[in-house]
Amino acid sequence: MSVARRLLFLGFFLPPSRASGVYRTRALANRFAAQGWEVTALAAPLGFLRDTVGSVDDSLLATLDPRVRVLRPALDTYAWEKDLRAFGWLRRSRPRLSRRRYEWLGNLGFPEHYASWGRACVRVGLRLHRRRPFDAVLATGNPYAAFAAAWGLHRLRGLPYAVDFRDSWTLDQFGDAARYPAGHPAVRWERRIMGRAAAAVFVNEPTRQWYADRYPAAADRTLVVPNGWDPDLLDLGAVGDDPAPAGRPLRLGFLGTLTDRMPLAALAAAFRLARRSPELAGATLDLYGHLGFQQTGQPVLREALGLPEGADTSADGALRYLGPVAKTAVADVYAASDVLVFLAGGSRYVTSGKVFEYMAAGRPVVSVHAPGIAAEDVLAGYPLWFRADSLAPEALAAAMRAAADAARTAGPGPRAAAREWAARYQRDRLLTPLVDRLAAVGDARAAAR
Repeated sequence: MSVARRLLFLGFFLPPSRASGVYRTRALANRFAAQGWEVTALAAPLGFLRDTVGSVDDSLLATLDPRVRVLRPALDTYAWEKDLRAFGWLRRSRPRLSRRRYEWLGNLGFPEHYASWGRACVRVGLRLHRRRPFDAVLATGNPYAAFAAAWGLHRLRGLPYAVDFRDSWTLDQFGDAARYPAGHPAVRWERRIMGRAAAAVFVNEPTRQWYADRYPAAADRTLVVPNGWDPDLLDLGAVGDDPAPAGRPLRLGFLGTLTDRMPLAALAAAFRLARRSPELAGATLDLYGHLGFQQTGQPVLREALGLPEGADTSADGALRYLGPVAKTAVADVYAASDVLVFLAGGSRYVTSGKVFEYMAAGRPVVSVHAPGIAAEDVLAGYPLWFRADSLAPEALAAAMRAAADAARTAGPGPRAAAREWAARYQRDRLLTPLVDRLAAVGDARAAAR
């Protein structure tokens, strides 16, 4: 009887987190468990998710494979604590000294507020490894303290590790430039982590190439594992394939977290312009999801969209903010939307996870983002994709009108072709190269022992 391979998975944003990276993190843990690995995952403390940042979606807990053992190492929440009553004596009486102490003792030279969690992962990982050795470590970032922890376990116990750049670290993927100068601690840490990683994984080819150019000695250990959509989280039968009926105004829908990285003002202006045309007369743009990751940024987002403070519908009735949606209800959102709005910020390094689910829904998709982002490589073969060559309201409005026409007229053929294109991006299929790579790495280490 063969012994199951054992994986230590460092994924801070596992359910019930609602961070944008939770779906990839969840999928990685689930796929390795389904492949027969014995998976131990180290994730964020529940108190941090629920009380410190208030960012949870409890409906996601049931979607995590029960075979995944989840432990939650401690995190120093100094950087997030705002309640003066919770401050200790040193922080109350000597705030500057307290800050310097935190920055040195708390981070120990690692340039991230999650450093204490990374060190705790090393301690927990060492203890678990002594009891029953792991075959490999997989870390997904951010936070990048997970990468440092994987590197530390390799240095201390020789464990092979892979790092999954769910988000880029020293590359500013929205600004299309290096995020830090050459001597920055993040650059030094990334260099040493890349130097020893058995594999480094990126979500698209432009990002992989940027890292391969930056670290040529590690180029042959880099690979692309795109984001994708999760069949277990999207009931396609509930979405349906019928064209929009002729007797009612169209409903455009956006689903995701709205952030200041997105061209919100351009979206609002273009939609109001498009509503003047017969195709979109009386149409609404329904926004589902969270307004930012924290409440402090909501006023800026509301202003960009033209949503009055305290109201969830714009004065002209064009835009409606309908709030967060549990993952179990996502199919209902797609069923209620005649056209899906793919709203994204960034540059050629940005794909976004939501685009794959949009395609799986089989609806017309209209892009609202700067031309040339990496998501266009994915959408290029999707037969119901509509885009503009700029963020000018007139150009975006024209794309919206074309998508609106398709919502009324596209029959079973184009919709079936759209679903067929999307099927190749099922996430469980996309993860296979990474699973195979770590299996080979773990087996090679076991054979050498």
